[in-house]
Amino acid sequence: MHRRPTDAGTDLPLISVAGLLEHDPSRVASIADAIGGAARDVGFFRICDHGIDSDLIERTYAAARHFFAQNDAAKMRYYIGHSPNHRGYVPFTEKGDYPDEVNRSYEAFDLGLDLPPDDPDFVAGNRMLGPNVWPDLPGFRETIAEYYGRIAQLGRLICGALELHLGLPAGAMTGQMSKPISQLRLLHYVRRTDVTDHKSVNMGAHTDYECLTLLHTGNEGLQVMTQDDHWIDVPVDPSVFVVNIGDMLEAWTNGLLRSTPHRVLNLRPERFSLPYFVAANYHTVIRPFPELEGPDRPPRYEPFTAGAHLERMLVRDFPYFRFRLAWEGKNATAQGAPGSTTNPFERRLNGTTSC
Repeated sequence: MHRRPTDAGTDLPLISVAGLLEHDPSRVASIADAIGGAARDVGFFRICDHGIDSDLIERTYAAARHFFAQNDAAKMRYYIGHSPNHRGYVPFTEKGDYPDEVNRSYEAFDLGLDLPPDDPDFVAGNRMLGPNVWPDLPGFRETIAEYYGRIAQLGRLICGALELHLGLPAGAMTGQMSKPISQLRLLHYVRRTDVTDHKSVNMGAHTDYECLTLLHTGNEGLQVMTQDDHWIDVPVDPSVFVVNIGDMLEAWTNGLLRSTPHRVLNLRPERFSLPYFVAANYHTVIRPFPELEGPDRPPRYEPFTAGAHLERMLVRDFPYFRFRLAWEGKNATAQGAPGSTTNPFERRLNGTTSC
């Protein structure tokens, strides 16, 4: 069976994706429909038999732990605010604007598609593209680059399955991912010593801005919002990846798939996770696919470019980004839709359900 029963007390399907690489069209279609059904019904699901070796995952965690175990001065050598593009170390103090993050305490290291310094988009000043920042630690670059390559392949595979499920032409999405603004985050949560409420929120409720997120974590604490707006715990299983729908895919599918809010609680003194955000190319215009429109389903979303949406949200999430734009004399809200850095895909968090 490609779809296993869900764990008791959860609504998160567990789907084997091993058959997606086979040449049996009926099996591929069956798995694609299982993925699509879970994406429609829940917005979050889990995948197993994904082909990424557990040894590579553990080596990636080891590299992250090695980096975060350094003192602040050593980590700040790679501060993201010193990078010309959005790459590098995100300290505990680099806080976004989330009202429910009453006990926020995490650090991160952000990476993307590693392009050469002479890449024309990077040379032209594109903040989302270009070379990564690599710490001077033995094996860090080799391990993280290998993991990025494998998780990127898996992300495209899941997107291809969704194309099939939705009846879209092959490449409708994946053809717009030739030079994507996909990001990998190495995340390290630390529960502050003064926090007594271990169910308080560390990372605030939000949606992800891209198409899909593929998350690996070995620690509890992640909660997702169901379609009926209840929070549920995501079970921990080191053999699986948790997959959720992001903003770009909600707009691309004309709302058939919804970007799903989630948050992280302070359940553990320390927590590591590896989210990879599957995104389109920077200049891709995200508008509902014509195949998913009709007389009874008119377009629900105004077109936007993938890069502009991501940059506008980074203005909200990263003080360094706001300061840089102010220093350059630019309007922060001009990075995306005009007027606000609020995310329209997060309206469920404010009691409304449509965009």
